[in-house]
Amino acid sequence: MSNFAQFIPLILIFVIFYFLLIRPQQKKVSDHKLMISKLSRGDVVVTAGGLIGKVSKIIDDEKAEVEIATNINVTIIKSTVTQIISKTEPK
Repeated sequence: MSNFAQFIPLILIFVIFYFLLIRPQQKKVSDHKLMISKLSRGDVVVTAGGLIGKVSKIIDDEKAEVEIATNINVTIIKSTVTQIISKTEPK
């Protein structure tokens, strides 16, 4: 019984770490993946590099083309999108 009592603080520390650090990080990652999967043409996005632009074309599952100024398009990796400022209205 005394051997088990020595492990109780270690178990409590792991449980606290799980609920305060690991679980919120997993939720954040899954929310980001969901946001990236719903990215569509016409969305105004912010990239990790600080670029703000409108998605002009979804190339594939990994890349998108973003218009950052009139007639200036750049290809970005979709996972670098940190925020969607405005969504397009469905037609």
